[in-house]
Amino acid sequence: MTTVLHADWFDGRTSRPRPVALQLTPGASGPTLRLQALDGEREVIEFTHRQVGWPQRWSAGKPPPRLVVDLGERGSLQVGDAPLWQAAVAAAGHRATLAERMQTRWSVLLGVLLLAGAGIGAFYRWGTPWAAAQITRHVPLAWEQQLSERVLTEIDAGYLEPSKLPPERQAELRAKFDRLAARIGPELRRYPTYQPRLTLQFRSGLGPNAFALPGGTIVMTDAIVEQARVIPGTGDTALLGVLAHEIGHVELRHTTRIVVEQGVLQIGLGLALGDVSSLVSNGALLLTGLAYSRGHETEADCYAIALMRKADLPVAPLADLLLGIERLREPSAPRSAERTASDTAPASAPRPPSQNPIANGIDWFSTHPDTVDRAERLKAGAPQACPI
Repeated sequence: MTTVLHADWFDGRTSRPRPVALQLTPGASGPTLRLQALDGEREVIEFTHRQVGWPQRWSAGKPPPRLVVDLGERGSLQVGDAPLWQAAVAAAGHRATLAERMQTRWSVLLGVLLLAGAGIGAFYRWGTPWAAAQITRHVPLAWEQQLSERVLTEIDAGYLEPSKLPPERQAELRAKFDRLAARIGPELRRYPTYQPRLTLQFRSGLGPNAFALPGGTIVMTDAIVEQARVIPGTGDTALLGVLAHEIGHVELRHTTRIVVEQGVLQIGLGLALGDVSSLVSNGALLLTGLAYSRGHETEADCYAIALMRKADLPVAPLADLLLGIERLREPSAPRSAERTASDTAPASAPRPPSQNPIANGIDWFSTHPDTVDRAERLKAGAPQACPI
């Protein structure tokens, strides 16, 4: 038996409500609505399911005093008996939307939230790295080089100073660096067509350090050259290990990957979370920067081992250099502040945020694995699982 409801019809032609009788009947795509005016010519209008703006359901314990049903160009209906309307709609086969079920059933709401959280977690853990890997393959080398020039200019203007190493010493190290870079073969290229020109620059004003910029620029500080001179068992072989590690960062395009990963994550969370994405994405970017940088360090260590083996050079001096610098810095810096640069050797204490040389949220400086454990793995010749 079809239930007949009564409502007021605001037809959009007059401001006065018109009394009408309503009938809801099942349809293929959902209930249909039949309206019959109870005044004037007693006109009859039938609406398909898609022509009606069906009001959302509500909690059974808190029905609204009245409902408004949108009829598009035909105006709207005001229904006084909300529970009767809801019962008639349900009897006519109306299927509640997900939004309605979330508002009326806690179990559905919690289930959707759990699925959304799992989806965001999966996107962060697997989707972001995969998408970044695909995009990185197509980032032009010229873009990386322009970015590196700008970044190095900002760092130089902020707190680095020109190198004080004698020109002949710089030339000697560059010659060894060039010979090491010449040993890079196809088996060490993750991106076969990516062959940047590797260049070595020297700076002072920073503690024992070395870092790689995208596009082929590697910077080594005077302080790390000096430490390799005074720490027993290290020397230029250890410095070449440092440089092999930094070459790994360049050839594996780690910095570009970080930039792309952060961009992909921010865009993805923006699409998923809308207006609240900025708060969540900023925290997520910090987490990805820390987690991925540890993975990148392991990859760069693996790369250094492979490249040093090709050059018939031992890796143990690099491990001794890491341990020696770590011992030198322990009295003045806490263990929790492992590094301030995406490099091979520990650097000075972290700088205040206002002195960060990289603007716009791009940070080449990151947390690294434990130095002692890392050095032991380097000496063993296999830091965790090395794909190279």
